[in-house]
Amino acid sequence: MSNTDTATEARNVLFIVARATNGCIAKDGDVPWQISADLKRFKKLTMGKPMVMGRKTFDSLPGLLPGRRHIVLTRDADWSAQGAEVANSAAEAIALVGEGDYSVIGGAEIFALLAEEATHWEITEVHEDTAGDVFMPAPDPAEWTETGRECFNAADGWPPYDFVTYERAGEHKGEHAE
Repeated sequence: MSNTDTATEARNVLFIVARATNGCIAKDGDVPWQISADLKRFKKLTMGKPMVMGRKTFDSLPGLLPGRRHIVLTRDADWSAQGAEVANSAAEAIALVGEGDYSVIGGAEIFALLAEEATHWEITEVHEDTAGDVFMPAPDPAEWTETGRECFNAADGWPPYDFVTYERAGEHKGEHAE
């Protein structure tokens, strides 16, 4: 095994999303919740790493997030935005990331497109059925193992929620397909 193979196996690709019980992840181009603890967790988990996202997710951000690269995957070859690195294919996005860990922050199409890259999910499970226009399924238990959960009660007008960590099945035991 070469050093490159070892580096690739050690790379963490974190998918991070807030998701309602009914699978809603967005409404009118934005996340339906502004839960302070979730926003702080997102910042902590993504700080210092490249973030891969779709154009709609980029547009939903309040601006460029400090301390993180913004790699935007879009079909629109003419699209650009100050501070964004543009990729027109999954392979191009991964090439822009380079070596090392990175995060995928949405939306649903980008999660599906890069699904094979994921090593971890960090999901804020919001315990309500939320009206919205973008939905995604929960991680498949045949592929993903829950390895951590922190539960929080409803507060500040927001429903109860859990921070849940998933690892690809077998990976937390050090198993890798060769």
